[in-house]
Amino acid sequence: MAVLGVVVNPAANGNRGSAPGAGVVRELTAAGHEVIDLSADSAEAAQLRARTMCTEGGRRPDAVVVVGGDGMVHLGVNAVAGTGVPLGLIAIGSGNDFARTVGLPAHDGRAALRALEAALEQGPRPIDVLRADGAHGTRRTACVLSAGFDAAVNARANTYTFPPGGGKYLRAVAAELRGFRPYGYTITIDGQRRELAGTLVAIANGPYFGGGMKIVPQARNDDGLADVLIGHEVTAGQLLRLLPKIYAGTHVQHPAVEIVRAREVVVEPLAGHPPPPDAFGDGELVGALPLSVTVEAGAVQLLAPA
Repeated sequence: MAVLGVVVNPAANGNRGSAPGAGVVRELTAAGHEVIDLSADSAEAAQLRARTMCTEGGRRPDAVVVVGGDGMVHLGVNAVAGTGVPLGLIAIGSGNDFARTVGLPAHDGRAALRALEAALEQGPRPIDVLRADGAHGTRRTACVLSAGFDAAVNARANTYTFPPGGGKYLRAVAAELRGFRPYGYTITIDGQRRELAGTLVAIANGPYFGGGMKIVPQARNDDGLADVLIGHEVTAGQLLRLLPKIYAGTHVQHPAVEIVRAREVVVEPLAGHPPPPDAFGDGELVGALPLSVTVEAGAVQLLAPA
């Protein structure tokens, strides 16, 4: 049996995370595993506890298991990347884009536990992560890192307490569309520098963000490359018509959408244009531009089916 460091997000499952999280701990203990609770009052403190256990001398866990959604995956990859300690996921969050990407059960704790047990038997598989370096320090992203209209919507929605659920996102979209002007970007892709006005720059390590939006349909997290989506200049009306198409991935057929594959991307504000908003990764705030984003191939050992 395994020694498992477990981090539970109490806000998972619609702010009912503490109950299912405790159930996960009970189930893992009943299965004979030694469970070490690494949860804390904040995500930063929990990540530090997990990272310390994985990197410092003493007893290392056989795996770190996060319980929640994409925010907990973000915590998990920042805790284990480069350490060789595998990462497991019990996906009971709201968006679960990472679980969707890697083929893990979502919104079903028992199925997720069975998948975890199977993966502990079979062994982990390597996946890539995106490393972003900037004034904020270093943050790693599992799914998509983006700075543009979607990030502005994310930041605004986080300030709302009403309406609940996805209604906050729709309210934020409407607010950001009012007076929308394209942002100015300087983008250096594998050494090739470009300047442009655009709607967003999304650096994708997988297809999904925003709770099921297929922002870059062909992106993979095991090929050593990022798919860089550049949303060129459009009007607010054109943007409004494009947004629903992202769920099916058909927005990539629009002439204002460009996708380039890369290993390293530097994104900076372009003087003389509205500055892009702070970047978000896995739905979590990463920081202000400029950012240097590098693909760390195989940096995380994931407990998930091949």
